[in-house]
Amino acid sequence: MRDLSRASGMSLAGLYYYFQSKERLLFLIQKHTFTTIVQRLKERLAGAVDPEQRIRIFILNHLEYFLANPASMKVLSHEADALKNSFAVEVAAIKREYYRICVGLMDDLKRDRSLEFSTRIAVLSLFGMMNWIYTWHNPRVDADAGQIAREMGDIVLRGVLNGARVRR
Repeated sequence: MRDLSRASGMSLAGLYYYFQSKERLLFLIQKHTFTTIVQRLKERLAGAVDPEQRIRIFILNHLEYFLANPASMKVLSHEADALKNSFAVEVAAIKREYYRICVGLMDDLKRDRSLEFSTRIAVLSLFGMMNWIYTWHNPRVDADAGQIAREMGDIVLRGVLNGARVRR
């Protein structure tokens, strides 16, 4: 809270006037972030029917948000387990929904292409790539969200499509 106070120019007492605790502030950041990402994703997926394209939309949505909001990404990564009680329950429900959307997209691709692979491993590998981008992305030398999303999509989809077994 002291770091936030210094960065925002607001007194520590002023911050605690608006936010009863650090946990409440973390909750609001996480809830806003995940709610925004899920809502934007649902809007973007509404017109898409191709399973591969829908996965690419998922990746782009995720990367665009987090490259535009790196401070939120850092908070989500480093403070993921800080929430307790009802705060934790509410954020966990939104995170589960987001994860399940991605699982559904991967399962749709499996059905469409008659493939066999571990959906769980594919989805968690994808999240592993996307969620650590804030640790290395430098906008002065690295590509934008669109290019990175295309390349990450190629890595995941080529791996899934080339490494999976075709169901017989």
